[in-house]
Parts: sequence; structure tokens; C-alpha cells
Amino acid sequence: MTHAVQAAAQRAWLDARNVLLVRLDDLGDVIMSSPAIAAVRHGNPDAKITLLTSRSGAASLGHIPALDDAIVYDAPWTHGQPAGRNAHEDKRLINELTMRQFDAAIIFTACTQSALPAALMCRLAGIALRLAYSREDPCDLLTHWLPDSEECHTGMRHEVTRQLELVRSVGFHACDERMQFRYPARDVLSMRRKFVAAGADLLRPYVVVHPGAAAASHRYPAERFGIAAQSIVDETGCQVVFIGGADEQPLIEQARDPLDQPGISLAGQLTLGELAALIAGAQVIVCNNDGPVHIAAAVGTPVAVLYALTHPQHTPWKVPSLVLNHDVPCRNCLQSVCPEQHHDCLRRVEPAAVARAALSLIRLPPGVPLSPHSHRPVVPATTPASLPLTAVH
Repeated sequence: MTHAVQAAAQRAWLDARNVLLVRLDDLGDVIMSSPAIAAVRHGNPDAKITLLTSRSGAASLGHIPALDDAIVYDAPWTHGQPAGRNAHEDKRLINELTMRQFDAAIIFTACTQSALPAALMCRLAGIALRLAYSREDPCDLLTHWLPDSEECHTGMRHEVTRQLELVRSVGFHACDERMQFRYPARDVLSMRRKFVAAGADLLRPYVVVHPGAAAASHRYPAERFGIAAQSIVDETGCQVVFIGGADEQPLIEQARDPLDQPGISLAGQLTLGELAALIAGAQVIVCNNDGPVHIAAAVGTPVAVLYALTHPQHTPWKVPSLVLNHDVPCRNCLQSVCPEQHHDCLRRVEPAAVARAALSLIRLPPGVPLSPHSHRPVVPATTPASLPLTAVH
């Protein structure tokens, strides 16, 4: 492609006024795409940007500032969708995309996914510009594409980098490569009310613990989270706040059981914005590799993550963090359930190592008085009231 042809192609993308972004995975994947989404907004500030995504991913609307709208679609070629459904929803989506008259579509995928089913739908909907990675020559399914030769291996580029390089190929450059997640002041205030109602003290610092994960292969034993949390309490006097969905309450009870005091559970009680506000005020989050890791990275909270060696691309991005696992020959298996059934990449991590990692991420300022219940100075509370608040527009 000559320089003149490339410049003309980039101009067409930068002139698009109605842009569709496709990310059909979960919320965490959408958050990891947020720097690339922001780059599209930066390159074309007047465009309307709509996200085509899963039900989980659509929850990001209102929290990722560059997005104006979302369309929910449970794609039959993604994991977790019910088998045997008819094509009615697929036809409905093509009709909706056609009606909305998009100028351009950018399809974000992981290296293990194909963009071509979504590319075909966009082509059938008459979207003139279509960009994605592809392992094979997509012919007319894509108007612009990058060859996808990436394999799942240790040291591969991060998922955020993958998406940034895709949009950069058509002229969209990020002014800030950090992940984005915003929440309004009302979420801070409502979170504080729930925090106090659950028995927590707004004047004491706290750590957040998330023992759940969507994939079974990503879950460190819940009771070991509790053992690690007790060590953190013994050293700092911090409160422990457990988070998760309502369906994860039994798991959280397992994690709370080893604690001398059971800690605070807000499982199933928080909206997404309230969850982000809670994580933003924490000294550290201790968790499995799941959505809260990426929320924490977006709001700048340090992360101690029990990171199963199923996929190397999704570690915490541009935030103080420590990644904990035990090396195994079956690493990079890409499985949601441990195929070897031993789960050694997580089970062989001792709770003491988890506690040490979390403690090393808690930054203690000088001259802080000692807690009567700990051996170290108490971290001053970063209460929700002191958080920088960004209203959602």
C-alpha cells in the first residue's frame, strides 16, 4: 500500500461519524478494550460510538466515557451460549445494524477467536468500513485487516496492546493507554451507605477480597483467601471487605470462616458503579483473575492476583500489582476447567505468599500511629469521600 493510499484509507476512518465497535466477550474484555475505544474517540471526537457486545459487556455503558450506546447480542460463536437456538436473533441483529446505518465497524477479538462471523454480519448490514485481525485472507469480509499470527505463549503482548495496535493501523492513536472506568458521585454515596450498613467503619482503611471467578480454573481455594486476609489484618489492622455476586455468597462464607472476625460481605449488594467506588477506596484488592482485576487497574488500586496459568494476556495493566501462581507444564491451556484436575498453578501458592504480596503493595506513609491490634502502622483510611469523582456524562 502506497503512502497516498494509506493516508486516504486513514482519512476515511477518521471521517466516519457513526462507528460500531464489536467486543462480544465479558465485561473484563470490554474494559481491556477501553484504551482502544478511547483512541477511536480521540481520533474522531464528533463520532457516535456504539458497542456491540454481550449482556455482561453492555454493563460498561455509562462507565466507559467514549461509548454513546450499546447493542446486546449473544453471539452463537462465543462460549457459554445455549445450543440449538434458531437464527431469529441473528437476523434481527443484521436488520438493526442496517437500520442504524453505521459508517464503520471495528471488531475486537482475542487471538483465539475469529472475527469473520461478525465481519460477515457487518458486511450484510452494509457497513462500508470493516477492520479486524484475521488468520486467513478475509477477502471482501474486511476492508482493512491485520494478519493474526499470534499464538498463546508466555511473554506474548497484552490484550490491551493487541487492541491498541489494531486501531492504530487505521490512524487512531491513544493519548492515554490506561484502562478507563468511571462512576458518578451518587455511586460513591450509595456505596458508603451500604458499607456502613454492613458494619464497616468509614474511618478505617480496608482491603477488598474477591474469592470468585467465572471460570472454575481461575479460582484459588476460598478458605486460603481467608487465611491470607487474616495475616493482612494482623499486620495492618485493616478491615476486610468481601465482594462477589449473590450466587457467590457460599464461596465468600468459606473465605470468611478462617478470620477471627468475619469481615464485611457486600456480595450481591453493589451496582457496578458502587463496586468500582469501593475498589477505588481500597488499599489493595486480593482476587482471582476476573473482572474486578480490570476495574481495579482502571481506577488505580493495587492488585494482588491469583492468576491461573490458563491464558497469559490478561494480567493487571499499568497498575502496581503482583501476579501469583505456580509454574506448571500445562500452562496456557485456555481451559475454563483444569484439564489435569490438579489445579496446581493456583493450589501450590501458599496463603502466606498471598499475604506478603498484598502487604508489599500497601504503601504506608511515615509517622502513622500503630494500631493496638497490629505490628505495623495502620494505613490511613482512603475513604470513599476522599476519592476523585468523575461524573458520567
